[in-house]
Amino acid sequence: MARDLRGFLNLLEERRQLRRINALVDSDLEIAEISNRMLQAGGPALLFENVKGAEFPVAVNLLGTEQRVCWAMNMEKPQELEELGKKLGMLQQPKPPKKISQAIDFGKLLFDVVKAKPGRDFFPPCQQVVVEGDDLDLHKIPMIRPYSGDAGKIITLGLVITKDCETGTPNVGVYRLQLQSNNTMTVHWLSVRGGARHLRKAAERGQKLEIAIALGVDPLILMAAATPIPVDLSEWLFAGLYGGSGVPLTKCKTLDLEVPAASEFVLEGTITPGEMLPDGPFGDHMGYYGGVEDSPLIRFHCMTHRKDPVYLTTFSGRPPKEEAMMAIALNRIYTPILRQQVSEIVDFFLPMDALSYKAAIISIDKAYPGQARRAALAFWSALPQFTYTKFVIVVDKDINIRDPRQVVWAISSKVDPSRDVFILPNTPFDTLDFASEKLGLGGRMGIDATTKVPPETEHEWGEPLESDPEVAKMVDRRWAEYGLADLDLEDVDPNKFGYEVN
Repeated sequence: MARDLRGFLNLLEERRQLRRINALVDSDLEIAEISNRMLQAGGPALLFENVKGAEFPVAVNLLGTEQRVCWAMNMEKPQELEELGKKLGMLQQPKPPKKISQAIDFGKLLFDVVKAKPGRDFFPPCQQVVVEGDDLDLHKIPMIRPYSGDAGKIITLGLVITKDCETGTPNVGVYRLQLQSNNTMTVHWLSVRGGARHLRKAAERGQKLEIAIALGVDPLILMAAATPIPVDLSEWLFAGLYGGSGVPLTKCKTLDLEVPAASEFVLEGTITPGEMLPDGPFGDHMGYYGGVEDSPLIRFHCMTHRKDPVYLTTFSGRPPKEEAMMAIALNRIYTPILRQQVSEIVDFFLPMDALSYKAAIISIDKAYPGQARRAALAFWSALPQFTYTKFVIVVDKDINIRDPRQVVWAISSKVDPSRDVFILPNTPFDTLDFASEKLGLGGRMGIDATTKVPPETEHEWGEPLESDPEVAKMVDRRWAEYGLADLDLEDVDPNKFGYEVN
C-alpha cells in the first residue's frame, strides 16, 4: 500500500479510480465545480495537470468515496476499521488481561505501538527545492477558491504543525488557511484546538509561535490528524498505528519542528501573538457561508518542496464531500470505543446527510425501561466529538441503522412524541449552526424509537410480523428452481420506493 501521496495516486490509477485532466482549467471556481459534480456521483479522483497560471498539478477528490478512504487506511473493507477502533480502545482504557489470549492480544498491540514510532529521514524528498526570502511567493501554489462568495484562495488539506513551548509536545491538526499576500496567510482554528493553545502559551512567554504547514502528505496521515480520539498519543504515533509502520519525519530547514519527509510542499513561518487579520467568509460544511473572524496571521519565510510537486486540496460544503467520506470511516473507528464507554450500545451511525455529526442513530440491546434515554445521554458525553450532535435516535438492535427505511419505520411505529421525545435546552453548541437562536447555545433532542416495556407502556406490544422459518428455508433451497438466481436482492435501488436519490 502507498505511504506517500504519489504512491496513493499510483494505487488509484492502477484501480481505475483516478482521472487525469489535461484540458486547461482555472483554480478559481472551475476545479471545485468539476470536483463537486464527481463527488455527487461517487466518481473517481481527479488530477488536473494543466492549471491556469500554475506550474504544478492539482489533485482533488482522492478520498471522495468510502472505498478510497479504506484504501488510504491500508484496508479493503469498512468493517476492518472497527478492528483498528478496538486497538485504540485498548490503548485508551487498558484493562488487566483475564485470559492468556487477552494478554497475547495486548502484547501484540504494544508491539504495534513500538513499530509505529516515527522514523527519521536525513535526505528528505520534501527539501529537494528550497525557496526563501523575497523569492517566496505563495501564489505559485495553485490554491483553489471553491465558491463565488469566498473571500479568497485557501489551503484545506495541510497539516498544521506547532509545538508547546513549555513541554515540547507537538500538535498536528488540519485547519483552513486563507491566502492574504505573497508570504502571509491566516489560520482558522477553534480556541480549544492544540495550535490555539500553543499560541496562547507562546503569548504568555512573549514569544513567536513557530508553525509549519505540510502539504500533499500520505492521506493516511490526514486521517490520523483528523481523528479527535482522547488517547494520549502523538498524531505521528497515531498515523504509525494506522499504517502499521512509523512515519518518516525530517526537521524543517528553519524551524525546530518536524514534518513528514515525503510531503510535496512544506511552508515554514511564525505567528506573532496578537497579529490578526479578517478571515472569511467561506463556504462551510453546514452548506452555508460562514462569518468573518479575526484570525492569527502567519508570516512565512521559507518554502521547500519536492521536484515536480503535486498540490493536494479539497473543499467543504453540503454533503457529499470528502470530509463526509472521512467521517464515515471515522464512524467505524469510533464504534468499538463507544461500546467500551456505553456498554449497551450495539452499533451507531452518523449519517452523511446529517453533516456526519448533527444526528446519530444508536442501536441498543434493550433490557430495562428508560435505557434508551440513558444511552442517548451517555452518548453526548462519551467522546468530545459528540458534543455538537443535535439529534440522537435510539432503536432496537434488530434495526439496521444504516437503512433509512428501517429507521423511519421504527420512529413511526414505536414513538409517542409526548412520551419518547426529550429536549435539553441551552447547551453549548456549534457556532456554525445557524439554526440556533443564539450562536454557541442550542438545544438537543433525544428520540426513543425502541420497543417499549412496562412501565413505559400500560398495554401489550403487538407481535412483530415475521416469515415462517420453515417456509423461508424451503424458499432458500428452491430459489434457483424458481428461475430467480440471477436477481441480486442485496443491491436495492431506493428510487424504486419513491425516493429520489441521484
